[in-house]
Amino acid sequence: MSNPPQAEEKHFVEEVGIFFEQTGMPRIAGRILGWLVISDLPINRGGLTEALLASKGSISTITRLLIRVGLIERISLPGQRRDYFRIKVRAWHQMIKDSLYQITAFRQITESGLDLIGDKAHFNRQWLEEMRDMYLFFERNSLCCWNAGSRNTGKASRE
Repeated sequence: MSNPPQAEEKHFVEEVGIFFEQTGMPRIAGRILGWLVISDLPINRGGLTEALLASKGSISTITRLLIRVGLIERISLPGQRRDYFRIKVRAWHQMIKDSLYQITAFRQITESGLDLIGDKAHFNRQWLEEMRDMYLFFERNSLCCWNAGSRNTGKASRE
């Protein structure tokens, strides 16, 4: 099991939880991530339950979610029968990369909508054109930032 969190650690964990909640994720997802970020060693479900004062079911459900979105990973330790969790290496890199793909996908969807409307007068044409232009802007500028960031970290873009 892990040591009980100190006041500063509790505050940090709660801040991460609130941030995640504001992005649409469950608060406990941010709390789990926050605790794993400040922990030196991988932690098992029991350690997370104890440290975060959360139910086993909640920890189990949300660790699966965090694994699925690529923020944490489940590992085994030699001689241990329990699963342990830790922050996944380059997790933020993958999340940003996924966001860039989503921007491109939504721009393509808006272009499909415009193609469907064609030259006909349509009430939603302006909305679709604004969305396409906005996502095209984000796509171009995000890719520029991605490439610059990738050069700064020594990693190739679009791995």
